[in-house]
Amino acid sequence: MMHSIYYDWNGPEDVRRQRLYEGQLFVYSPKPSMLKLINHAKSMIEGAFKPVDPRKAQFSMPVEKYVEICTPLKPGFIHHPETKKILQEVVKEYGCALETTYIDVPRLRMVTSDGYLRAGVGFAHHPHRDTWYSAPFQQINWWVPIYDIETEMSMAFHPEYFDKPIKNGSDSFNYYEWNAVGRKDASKMIKTDTRKQPKPEEPLKLDPQVRMVLPAGSVVLFAAAHLHSTVENNAGIARYSIDFRTVNYDDVVNKRGAKNIDSKCHGTSLRDFMKGTDLSRMPEDVVKMYDDVDAPEEAKIFKPELATSVK
Repeated sequence: MMHSIYYDWNGPEDVRRQRLYEGQLFVYSPKPSMLKLINHAKSMIEGAFKPVDPRKAQFSMPVEKYVEICTPLKPGFIHHPETKKILQEVVKEYGCALETTYIDVPRLRMVTSDGYLRAGVGFAHHPHRDTWYSAPFQQINWWVPIYDIETEMSMAFHPEYFDKPIKNGSDSFNYYEWNAVGRKDASKMIKTDTRKQPKPEEPLKLDPQVRMVLPAGSVVLFAAAHLHSTVENNAGIARYSIDFRTVNYDDVVNKRGAKNIDSKCHGTSLRDFMKGTDLSRMPEDVVKMYDDVDAPEEAKIFKPELATSVK
């Protein structure tokens, strides 16, 4: 199928969602609200590493010290009172109706250079679809670099696989077990990441691939069903980015979204999403339309205090 990149497109938001579900990519220049969000994140990052440049911190401290700084920084960003407030401004400015748009918490990511930290808080993602991790097929991913990036430290999309099934380990992934166990173990992972995660179980042809090389504050929108990966960073500086997700309530209720071609995971992350207007949770009767397993209440929702983890 043909894949397009829409740049600064300002057509109807429902049309944008449908094209995203079909595998198209959307890229937007920085807008005032997004610049506000990345400057907020930048001040927290630079404050945590002060007086060291966070992009070069790996060259002046042992990896254990880097992890010690980043472990509270990630949930600290989520819990900061400004973060959700700015995020609501972002979603609105980029064309979403807050009444029907549900938003999850934004994750702060760091990907260091030259293999300094590959696990836990600095996990570099193997090729995957977010839908292998129990993401809803209505999920739109928003990815934003906090500092300017180069191709050697970007994110890669593998469009050949958007409509091609891949043998993978998602059938053994349970979202509620991940919430209960997998997330909290991230800070223990320094040399290698041994947590069980859904991965491809067959050789993949990852080229040709599409990489977005963007100035800070730009945003890439893509469907959770898109196969993507973290580029092996060898740029000599760390990459810091923000990502968050949105779903449209009407699409969730009416089961409009990307096609499920190979995801067999259990549970759903739908309870993580909060209404754009008042941050109320996705209604339980709607979530039940997508849930397939029981779980204790404390494991049903992503806990930001455990946000040192992947996904």
